[in-house]
Amino acid sequence: MRDELFLIAGMGAVTLIPRIVPMLLLPGMKLPKMAERWLSFIAPAIIAALLLQDLTLDRSSVAPALSIPNTNMFAAVPAFVVAFLTRNMMLTVIAGIASAAFLRFFLW
Repeated sequence: MRDELFLIAGMGAVTLIPRIVPMLLLPGMKLPKMAERWLSFIAPAIIAALLLQDLTLDRSSVAPALSIPNTNMFAAVPAFVVAFLTRNMMLTVIAGIASAAFLRFFLW
C-alpha cells in the first residue's frame, strides 16, 4: 500500500512540476513572438496525433483499421464538422458521443 502511495505522489509531482515552474518563472518575462507562435501549435499537434492514432488503429492488432466497421472513424466526422463550425468543446463532445452511439446501435 505504501508503494502505491509513493507511486501516486510521484506521478502527481511529475505532472505538476512542469505546469508550475513556467508559471513561477515566466510572469515577468515576455517571450519572443516566434516562441509564442511555436508554443501555440503544441496543443493542436498533440491532440491531432492522439486522435489520428485512436481513429485509425485497431487496438487488438495495432494494424490500420480503415475498414467499414471502424465506428470511431465514422463517428468522428460529425464531431469534426461541429468543432469546425461552432468551436464549442461541449457541442463537439456531444456530437461525437451521439454519432458513435447511433452508429453502434443502428448500424454495427
